[in-house]
Amino acid sequence: MTIKEVTNYIEQLAPLTYAEDFDNVGLLVGNKNTTVTGVLVTLDTLEKTVDEAIAKNCNLIISFHPIIFNGLKKITGANYVEKIVIKAIKNDIAIYAIHTALDNSAHGVSAKMAEVIGLKNTKVLIPQQGNIKKLTTFVPKNNADELRLALFEAGGGNIGNYDQCSFNIDGTGTFRGNVDSNPTLGEKGKIHFENETQIGLIFEKHLESKILQTLFANHPYEEVAYEVTTLDNLHQNIGMGMIGELEKPIDTEEFLSLLKHKFNLKIIRHSQLVYKKIKKIAVLGGSGSFAIKNAKKAGADIYITADLKYHDFYQADNQIILADIGHYESEQFTKNLLVDYLTKKITNFAIILSENNTNPINYF
Repeated sequence: MTIKEVTNYIEQLAPLTYAEDFDNVGLLVGNKNTTVTGVLVTLDTLEKTVDEAIAKNCNLIISFHPIIFNGLKKITGANYVEKIVIKAIKNDIAIYAIHTALDNSAHGVSAKMAEVIGLKNTKVLIPQQGNIKKLTTFVPKNNADELRLALFEAGGGNIGNYDQCSFNIDGTGTFRGNVDSNPTLGEKGKIHFENETQIGLIFEKHLESKILQTLFANHPYEEVAYEVTTLDNLHQNIGMGMIGELEKPIDTEEFLSLLKHKFNLKIIRHSQLVYKKIKKIAVLGGSGSFAIKNAKKAGADIYITADLKYHDFYQADNQIILADIGHYESEQFTKNLLVDYLTKKITNFAIILSENNTNPINYF
C-alpha cells in the first residue's frame, strides 16, 4: 500500500476538511506515492520517535500533533523541529498529522476520553456550523430515480440516523441549444419543454467533489443545471468535545479518584467542588478553556479538559466543576484509538503503537 492509501483510511475517520483553520494537518513530510513498510503511531513526533521508526522499519509516522505548525523558512537544524524534519527526510520517513481533524470527529479524541470514563448517551459538545451543503439539480423525470440513487451511493442524503433523504418536485423545464450545442433531448435552435424532477439533498462538505462527479457522470444533459449552497445547520456528528452521563451518579471525591485512576494522573487541578454527586460530564481533549461556557450551557456537573489558566477557573462560578487533567494526559489514548482503527483496516503490514512517552511536562 502507498502512503496515500493508508491516509485515505484515516481521512474516512477524520476528514481533513474539518480541521480548524489555524491547524496544519495532512502529509507534512514525504511522498504520498511511497510504498509503506510499516506505520508508527504517536502523539508527538520527536527525534526519538524518528529513531523508533527507523529501528522498527516503519517509514510512515502517524502523529496526532503536527511537528510543523508554523511555516519553515529554513531547515538548518537550528531547533528541534528542523532537526526532526532533517532526520526524517534523510531516512526516507514520512510524517502525517491529523490533530484537530480528529478533535472534530464524533469518534475522535474526546470520544475516546468519554469511552475511558465510561460515559453513556454521548453527543458532540460544540457541533460545527457550515459543514452541511445542499445540492439542487433538475433532471428529466425518467432519469430521476437513477440519478437520485447514484447520489445516495456517493454519500448524499444522510441526516443523522437516516439515509437516502431527498425532496423532489415535478415540473416543466425549458432550454434552447445554440449552434454549437449537442442536446440529448430536443433540437438545437428550438426551445424544448421537458418534464423534469427537481432533486434536493444535503451532503457533508468533504464529499462535494465526489457528489459533483457523480452528478455529472449520471446526468443525461450536456449542460447540467445545479446549485450548491452551504447551510447554517449544525452538524451533530462533527465538532469539539463530548458530553455524556455516568450510568449512576457518584460522589464527587469518588469520581475524581476514578478519574485519576483511569487516566493515570498524578494531580488534578480543579475549581471548587460544588456538587455532592457527579452524573453529567463534559470532556474535551487538549486546550479547552474556550468550551467552558458550552459545558455550563449543556448542564454538565463537571468539565474535564486541559491547559486552564488561573482566571479560567473563576468561570466555574459555582455552576460547574472545572477539572484540568493535563494536555498530554487528556490526549494520551488517542494513539491507541488510531492503532485500533488502522489495525482493523490494514492487515498486510504492522501498525505499531509508539512506546515513547512524549509528554514534555514532568511532576515532582
